[in-house]
Amino acid sequence: MEKRKFLKLASAVGVGMLLAPEFLISCSLDPKNSKKKYWVWTNVDKDATDDELRAKFSALKSHGITGLLIGGDDERNYMLARELGLETHIWWWTMNRRDQEIMENHSDWYAINRLGFSCHDNPPYVDYYRWLCPSKIEVQEYLKSQVIELAKKPYIDGVHLDYVRYCDVILPKALWEKYGLVQDHEMPEYDYCYCDTCRDRFKERGGQDPLEMVDPPSHQDWLNYRYDSITSVVNLLADAVHGEGKKISAAVFPTPAIAKKLVRQDWVKWKLDMIFPMVYQGFYNESVEWVAAAVDEGVKALNGKFPMYAGLYMPDLPSPEDLAKAVIFSNMRGAEGSSLFASVSHAHWAAFEKAIAPKQ
Repeated sequence: MEKRKFLKLASAVGVGMLLAPEFLISCSLDPKNSKKKYWVWTNVDKDATDDELRAKFSALKSHGITGLLIGGDDERNYMLARELGLETHIWWWTMNRRDQEIMENHSDWYAINRLGFSCHDNPPYVDYYRWLCPSKIEVQEYLKSQVIELAKKPYIDGVHLDYVRYCDVILPKALWEKYGLVQDHEMPEYDYCYCDTCRDRFKERGGQDPLEMVDPPSHQDWLNYRYDSITSVVNLLADAVHGEGKKISAAVFPTPAIAKKLVRQDWVKWKLDMIFPMVYQGFYNESVEWVAAAVDEGVKALNGKFPMYAGLYMPDLPSPEDLAKAVIFSNMRGAEGSSLFASVSHAHWAAFEKAIAPKQ
């Protein structure tokens, strides 16, 4: 169903009626659905037999999944998935890194907060939050060399960037209670990066030392510097991956506005082949209907630059009808499909299959 028809019906019969299961399924029966793609985030399983992996991947394909975003590098897993016609993209943590070699030999690569503490020694929120500084040439060259190595592997169709951002200067609202915080402003202990490299490069752009600002979070030029620093890293990696003839994508925060405010991602400017905003409505204390608004904002901001796939968080979609709503709302608002994170029940798979079914 076209969006304008949906809005016309909404005003005529009321949104509640439109959310009835039978109406949702009727919306999904669209011939254009056959052109969309559907993904899952998953991990390699080195202990599984070939037959077990074939059964796993065959089941995903039978449910309508067309591509995998795979954490870990194991040629056998990728090749068996590809044999069944699934796209295989390696799911790669980018700026959040605690590799032993970096931790032991390059402590100076890590981001420093406004209080002067490094992620190397004082990770914010949780122990695995070890954020590299995107301004450092050494970091950029290291990430570029790694991504080229991944893109050269013949069994990998693309590279999927994750944690390609700064640390959360503000957490999604639903997480405030978990960490005992009220983040109604930018707190200095979560505000990155204030290392010498960042400060010097910002001053070279005509700005003052951010540590000498009365209120650094209020300075738009300093915000823009951080947005641009992450964008430069992404575009450097994109050029490298494209140079190997492979695709590149990224998992990002749910809307352009939220991404900039919470983690300094200006993802509309990135040189990607596709993007996966994590429209996890529960993280923002929103209902499933919020997915439609978030997707709509992103699609309009991208204006056709590259396709968007709505990242859906299964724990926030407890009923099969919730999953159907999220998938259908995303498609109606211009997403080219969806990607699922976390385990999916049999009942949810059944609802998913109906939601993506093309008209016969």
